[in-house]
Amino acid sequence: MADQSNGSFKRRLSTLDLTFLGLGSIIGSGWLYAAATGAKYAGPYAWISWLLGAVIILLIGLVYAELGAALPVAGGFVRYPDYTHGSVVGFLIGFISMLAYSAVISIESQAVRGYLEYWFSSLGHKDGTPTFLGFAIQIGLIVLFFILNYWSVAFFGKLNTILTVFKFIVPSLIIIVLLFHFDFSNFSVSGAHPGGAKGIFAAVTGAGIVFAFNGFRQPIEFAEEAKNPSKSIPLSIIFSILIGLAIYMLLQVTYIGAVPSSMLSDGWAGLHFKSPWADLASALGIVWLANLVLLDAVISPSATGNIYFSATARSLFAWAKNGYFFKVFQKIDKRSGLPRAALWLTLALAIIWMLPYRFQAWADLVDASTSLKALTFVVGPVSMMALRQRLPDLKRPFLLRGAKLITPLAFMGATLVIYWSKWKIVSFIIPIIIISLVFYFIFTAKDASFTKEKIKRHLQSGWWLIAYYIFLLILSYIGSYGPGNDHWISAPWDTAITAILSLFFYVWGVRTSLEKPQIDMQQVDDENA
Repeated sequence: MADQSNGSFKRRLSTLDLTFLGLGSIIGSGWLYAAATGAKYAGPYAWISWLLGAVIILLIGLVYAELGAALPVAGGFVRYPDYTHGSVVGFLIGFISMLAYSAVISIESQAVRGYLEYWFSSLGHKDGTPTFLGFAIQIGLIVLFFILNYWSVAFFGKLNTILTVFKFIVPSLIIIVLLFHFDFSNFSVSGAHPGGAKGIFAAVTGAGIVFAFNGFRQPIEFAEEAKNPSKSIPLSIIFSILIGLAIYMLLQVTYIGAVPSSMLSDGWAGLHFKSPWADLASALGIVWLANLVLLDAVISPSATGNIYFSATARSLFAWAKNGYFFKVFQKIDKRSGLPRAALWLTLALAIIWMLPYRFQAWADLVDASTSLKALTFVVGPVSMMALRQRLPDLKRPFLLRGAKLITPLAFMGATLVIYWSKWKIVSFIIPIIIISLVFYFIFTAKDASFTKEKIKRHLQSGWWLIAYYIFLLILSYIGSYGPGNDHWISAPWDTAITAILSLFFYVWGVRTSLEKPQIDMQQVDDENA
């Protein structure tokens, strides 16, 4: 039975609300910077990066569409791995999700500050890092997200829908206006860095492409608040990805064609725009468009940061619900239906992400957050196939056809997203994740329900993931995205080898899942009552 002393989530979100939650996250700071950064990496071929990123995310999204429709629980990305592989995998994914989600809040607040520099240069340094005043602006935005999320989910959902509709207007105007300044000769300009196939792959992660599409997660995270989850979750995931792809592809092509050819004498890597769309509009003499972009540069990232603030709290709630985090974070306020303790922790985490110098620049934070999210994605295909094998009779309102082909492709795609983020990021996040296991043993040692036999059984179901992390660390070091200029494996062979070898861990993960998934269907039904 559900805990009657605790509140519950309110089912108030429609298919439209969930779709706009996904789109509201997809159209955040990504559209402000990704087209320019993508052109630096891949030049006129950056559109291929968008297509590749969308295909990877769509494969992953279809996997979670089946999981979310069958088990519509809050924070599903954290809870599904726990259901199929036990406490070790559940803990690791919860820890990673906590880092990944809270980082996005800082990314969006930093994007707002970055565009405000167009008017107020005192907010940032030349290297893209904030000044003391810039820090104050970023923290002030995060506090605002906290206040907005402390109200009700109905207010939150409707406010986001209104803001997302507005967020379509400015990108659409940019596409239409800049088409009148289109120069097809720009598509023959080279000079991207690193350019070629390596540049196309690197842009998928480094330009914020997958980071932008990561918004598809939101319908899953808010599944327990959906009016009709079995229908709404699959539709909202697919709609948000496809609509987002259409907008971003048009923006990328328009950007490449509209840059004045006189500014491309040093190639695409030599083009430097601090506030890309505003600077481009100004260079073309369209002052009114530059000002409109700057206005939307405050609204779009702010709306996305607000969504991720709420999603981070639900991820923390799910982690605590699994039993590997402090119980106070699984409490839901009866009146508002919100996990308010988790909201307070989210506030602290978002501020902490802005402190280390290593990740003060927007692009560095994007790389870190994208890789962390991809590390949670890899478990989804494994969990889905494990449930297919262990619980074949589970009611699946959305049954993914061709799953035996789609799930390994989704696993490979997520692996490549991590690998393409480069050694600087992988070498930072993987050791932290492995070290976090110390906290797992601390939490389980205090819980009498975790016997030695249970921990041993869960370790057997989790070794594949730990070995997978070590595999990524090694390949990242010896491949073409590793440190220095001398690499053991050159591009694009390193990408092919990483993708093929990753399938070993996919098969290992499916085969070592728990024989009996630890799903309390009565509890799931109570949570969704």
